[in-house]
Amino acid sequence: MELYEAIYGRRDVRRFQAEQIADDVLARILDAAHHAGSVGFMQPWNFIVVRSLDVRQQVYELFTRENARAAENYTGERRELYDSLKLAGILEAPVSVAVTCDRSRNGPAVLGKNSMPEMDLYSTCCAIQNLWLAARSEGIGVGWVSILDPTLVKPLLGIPDDIVLVAWLCLGIPVQFDDRPMLETVGWEKRLPLEEVVFAERWQERWAADSSK
Repeated sequence: MELYEAIYGRRDVRRFQAEQIADDVLARILDAAHHAGSVGFMQPWNFIVVRSLDVRQQVYELFTRENARAAENYTGERRELYDSLKLAGILEAPVSVAVTCDRSRNGPAVLGKNSMPEMDLYSTCCAIQNLWLAARSEGIGVGWVSILDPTLVKPLLGIPDDIVLVAWLCLGIPVQFDDRPMLETVGWEKRLPLEEVVFAERWQERWAADSSK
């Protein structure tokens, strides 16, 4: 699969088949994640592969509680739509991967991190994106479950207090890859035009693809 094809075909997957991911495929996906760029080459990430149904059941219960709390942010038709959405595939996906960030890796002075100390977190997100695109090229779906309280998930995996849990990812063979993101399909949000999110030279200065001509 070409890079742009993987980018435009990447989806946040919630519905998975029960079939396991082959070990060599999972290894390639994790290796792609590990080859992400990182500020100061600090490589602050770790990946915890979780196959245990018991652990995933506990995480799903935490998700259910947090999802009920999140639903309270909406009323009326928006609440009805929210309640109809499937927002996690924790139990269906055969593999979950917890992605963490060790903010102390390589010591207190990391090249490129002095002025922007959050660069370790941003670098970890680059690893997640690598993982997602590599998975898509392998025909594997990924779902990022953000409706979780990290302070409750970390003890289940023995993650130390000083390590940041950045993401809980569900991986598996999807029921299907949709043509459009699910939230766009159901009318929750729509993709913004490129011209609305790119500026020329200064904030809010109009940009167009042919502006350099």
